Amino acid sequence: MKRRTVLATLGGTGVATYVLQSMIAPVEELKAATASGPRVTPPLLGSLQTTTDVLRQMDAASGSGSLLDTARRHLRFLVDLMKTGTFDQETGRQLAGVIADTANQTGWYALDGGERDEAQVLFAGALRAAKLSGDTRLRAGALSFLAIHGYSGEDPGSAVTAARTGRQGIQGQDAPALNAMLLTREARGHAKLQDEPRAMAALEEASALCSRGRGEDDPHWLYWINPGEILGQRASCFLELGRPAEAAHAFNDARGALSHDEARTCAQFLSRAATAQMRAGDADAGAATGHDVLALVDGIQSARLDDHLRTMLGEARQFGGAKPLRTLLERGDTLLKERAAA
Repeated sequence: MKRRTVLATLGGTGVATYVLQSMIAPVEELKAATASGPRVTPPLLGSLQTTTDVLRQMDAASGSGSLLDTARRHLRFLVDLMKTGTFDQETGRQLAGVIADTANQTGWYALDGGERDEAQVLFAGALRAAKLSGDTRLRAGALSFLAIHGYSGEDPGSAVTAARTGRQGIQGQDAPALNAMLLTREARGHAKLQDEPRAMAALEEASALCSRGRGEDDPHWLYWINPGEILGQRASCFLELGRPAEAAHAFNDARGALSHDEARTCAQFLSRAATAQMRAGDADAGAATGHDVLALVDGIQSARLDDHLRTMLGEARQFGGAKPLRTLLERGDTLLKERAAA
């Protein structure tokens, strides 16, 4: 294998092609390294993986805006190390695994920052690196991000395909949390397609798997799956299906499970909850939750969060001059202007 192809892009192809590539491409052999390059050791790999993990945790708290450039540089270093480093077959596969994880995360930061094309290229590269690493869980992770790319855009069918393919690849592994996460991605695709029975069936299966706790094969990078996350995804599906009252109820049930250390995640969640409450006709509850959202967003850089805020404020405008929402609109509009100017 030529090392420079580890993150080769599949430009001009769609998500279905990426999924197919991840299924049928043979596992490539790493060529013997020359003795002239930097030696890749287990401690070095551990340090590089830690950098990826720290960035992941920072994203949940402060959003992608401050992380994307750093993650790009980190990924570039890893790819250069794959091209020029000295390592044996097993170490090379471990390095490919760190590359796959880092490409997934960098792609997520790009997607969260509104760079959809870059994100898609990075997820495709992550699929290729995951194939080289031999870790089907990393492949499932890349497919889960491609699913988000699909249902958050105009291709929800690809979300269903990607999530199902990810699950097929981890059959036989003890990974209930990973399967549950993929099922929520599938459910979101079904909901966007207005297929309520399949969306609800996927969520029920996800909830049952989540209740089992973590399995031996669940990856360390999937630390955030819990019953509250499943409830939040159910609420988002209800919102997409035009059932705001059920969405508001599910968001309320899930709210207690939120980690307040993950401010960006909380803000996105609560902005959707406020939108659901207002669509259900409860202006007072929507205004109260909306103010909770605005109290969280200072310092968070996320284009997707800004989109959620705009949707929330758009719902508030539907009530005209209702008193509970006037202050929310004034405060929210000012904040969005400041964020756009930053």
